[in-house]
Amino acid sequence: MSRRGTAENRTAKSDPIFRNLLVNMVVNRIMKDGKKSLAYQILYRAVKKIQQKTETNPLLVLRQAIRRVTPNIGVKTRRNKKGSTRKVPIEIGSKQGRALAIHWLLEASQKRPGRNMAFKLSSELVDAAKGSGGAIRKKEATHRMAEANRALAHFR
Repeated sequence: MSRRGTAENRTAKSDPIFRNLLVNMVVNRIMKDGKKSLAYQILYRAVKKIQQKTETNPLLVLRQAIRRVTPNIGVKTRRNKKGSTRKVPIEIGSKQGRALAIHWLLEASQKRPGRNMAFKLSSELVDAAKGSGGAIRKKEATHRMAEANRALAHFR
């Protein structure tokens, strides 16, 4: 039994314009060197571009893109007694899957050729919502690797 008091549950903050927790998660992943206002600018410009391109609610596009990129299964490296390593398939929870999806989306948008980060992020989000793009390829590659190593699932 702990002698300290129990930790209080912190409420996650939402962004000032959309009042959405998912937007805040994406902003926190975009942010570098503590420059949160710049991260907000990048995301809001990307959202504006999505609004112009698709003429639908940009939050729905963001949510759908993250839902499409979220992996169900992944691989984890395990070392056996002889010293060799194996990639063992593991199931991924919803929170971890969402975090991975956001990470993959931002990584894929940074690799895209283009003008600025807002433009690249908006195009990656629209592509992911449609079912294409670099983040979707990353998810499919992870699923393929997990499927190929399904025989090693008992090493979990």
